[in-house]
Amino acid sequence: MAGKLLLKGGKGPTSLGVAGGNDFQWCFSQVKGAIDEDVADADIISTVEFNYSGELLATGDKGGRVVIFQHEQESKNRPHLRGEYNVYSTFQSHEPEFDYLKSLEIEEKINKIRWLPQQNAAHFLLSTNDKTIKLWKISERDKRAEGYNLKDEDGRLRDPFRITSLRVPVLMPMDLMVEASPRRIFANAHTYHINSISVNSDHETYLSADDLRINLWHLEITDRSFNIVDIKPANMEELTEVITAAECHPHQCNVFVYSSSKGTIRLCDMRSAALCDRHSKFFEEPEDPSSRSFFSEIISSISDVKFSHSGRYMMTRDYLSVKVWDLNMENRPVETYQVHEYLRSKLCSLYENDCIFDKFECCWNGSDSAIMTGSYNNFFRMFDRNTRRDITLEASRESSKPRATLKPRKVSTGGKRKKDEISVDSLDFNKKILHTAWHPKDNVIAVAATNNLYIFQDKIN
Repeated sequence: MAGKLLLKGGKGPTSLGVAGGNDFQWCFSQVKGAIDEDVADADIISTVEFNYSGELLATGDKGGRVVIFQHEQESKNRPHLRGEYNVYSTFQSHEPEFDYLKSLEIEEKINKIRWLPQQNAAHFLLSTNDKTIKLWKISERDKRAEGYNLKDEDGRLRDPFRITSLRVPVLMPMDLMVEASPRRIFANAHTYHINSISVNSDHETYLSADDLRINLWHLEITDRSFNIVDIKPANMEELTEVITAAECHPHQCNVFVYSSSKGTIRLCDMRSAALCDRHSKFFEEPEDPSSRSFFSEIISSISDVKFSHSGRYMMTRDYLSVKVWDLNMENRPVETYQVHEYLRSKLCSLYENDCIFDKFECCWNGSDSAIMTGSYNNFFRMFDRNTRRDITLEASRESSKPRATLKPRKVSTGGKRKKDEISVDSLDFNKKILHTAWHPKDNVIAVAATNNLYIFQDKIN
């Protein structure tokens, strides 16, 4: 019963606990990707993103590919298809490049995907690797033109002297074809690796952030961008922090935030100055001196920042916890959730195997009442903001039978281990869930585990 959640009409508050009413549990829906033990590096998923309606789900991988899944329409015969997605389009977004000036190889890995709100029949998304951002148009074609005057049906040009009459070309039906075409390429604006892109609420501009700078772009202009934040010191030896993530406010197009490796968040207003080096608000939680250690600065680095859909709150993820901040209160977070506190005693070994530098992302549910983030051993965590209850679930092929209910997992931190618990010493740190996404309207979640994409949905009892 610990894994039960409360659902009210799909869009309403989600509660991680048993509170009567219409109870449901998370259950398995689908898994995408090969089962192979030897996973090719290019197949590892590096980003996951639902579009604004939740109709489409995009993933990017280290091989520079983007795979888009489309929601399967529900039918009366199969009403449980709410969490089923099938491949809609696959295309190569980025190729490996080489910077000859710096003698650096530029990876094709997709760092981020961001959808644009749909304006017409086509869909648009932004994808980025370390250096180049591309705007892609995904459109459908189910008709083709026939009856050209100057060429035959097989495409060969006709002799103009043999054309004795004019034909009116007609559109004939054909098998549905989904085309992905690059409409804009935004390049040569970042010296350092891009870690974030975020579409603005005006739907005309977007920002891109690297380690030291944030640029503002217009979606129609590719040859220039405005530098709105620059924290690069005159002497690089004086560098003390880097930008780790940035996001636009969901409703106010002049407001954005960016987080740093020092665990601070700065909120900036573009109306105050063209260069937002001076922040409007500065969010930082004072450190407890008694818990300070060699690893304090590393684990306080923020790996992700996300505004709530309402725009009232923002959520930040550091190595051990998730914090929710009220934009009106800068001195401390209003909520703090421990993701895997049991790893605090393991920081030394996590530092040695570089896991301490893993960048976990976090996401809100559609009503901002619950949050989700990943952990190790293919575990992912959910926290209910109303009841303060939490749950640990596992993305595993062992529970990948259709509609199989996910059992809550518990980690034993020492002493006597209970039957269903897993020891902290037996956690697999190579299996990590860094990227998750929550459907904007329904209780459907997408979880990336190495090269597999798991989709889970609620199971109404």
